[in-house]
Amino acid sequence: MEDREFLEKIKNGSMSLDDGVGYLKDYGYKELGFAKLDFHRKKRRHFGEVIFCQGKEDFALAEIFRAFYDRGENILGTRADRHQFNIVKDIIKEAKFNEISGTITVKRKQKALLGNIAVCTGGTADLKIAEEAKDTAEFFGAYVNTFYDIGVSGLHRLVSKIDEINSSNVIIVIAGMEGALPTVIAGQVDKPVIAVPTSVGYGAGLGGISALLTMVNSCAEGISVVNIDNGFGAAYQAAQINRLIEKDL
Repeated sequence: MEDREFLEKIKNGSMSLDDGVGYLKDYGYKELGFAKLDFHRKKRRHFGEVIFCQGKEDFALAEIFRAFYDRGENILGTRADRHQFNIVKDIIKEAKFNEISGTITVKRKQKALLGNIAVCTGGTADLKIAEEAKDTAEFFGAYVNTFYDIGVSGLHRLVSKIDEINSSNVIIVIAGMEGALPTVIAGQVDKPVIAVPTSVGYGAGLGGISALLTMVNSCAEGISVVNIDNGFGAAYQAAQINRLIEKDL
């Protein structure tokens, strides 16, 4: 909740003084014993805290989602499975789940999407990471175009889309195997490229390390590289850049 929205609720009586006092007590962070929820992150970074679901105990996941929901926040959870989503769904009926990416979203405040982020993949095996990036960027207010399965083994597929890709503010490029796609795209565009190596590939791919090393050693300028399979991290960075560009227009 923004400061002005909070004050308006107190003013018009839709929030009681007791609830207001409780809100202010939790303004910095909320102590749950097993977790400290950073309610102040949105004020510091513009984007609020995101819930990493993988590995969390059922009770902890439920309490964390409930705490954010009680504050009227939009909520994004990443790396969730169907079991975890069912736990959240029992608490928050409007929660949505992307089976491919494993993201859980609760959107209580709808905002117009701004700018344009391109999400590109080398192959369909990279789809899980791409969908995580797409869901994250959209959650943080960016309009997203996807360009899936345009890898280097069939460059004619990329060539047919390159002008559309270059019309974006930021380009996320996701690839496994040898990880060459970000370099190829970066050499053809004048926009920042965020490369995401994936763990897709055979033995010598070393779970994405080969793709990672290719990307960090790229000879094409303007590429930044995130961790293996980190679609969320790439989208977070892209959304920050996209927001600043749109803010300056």
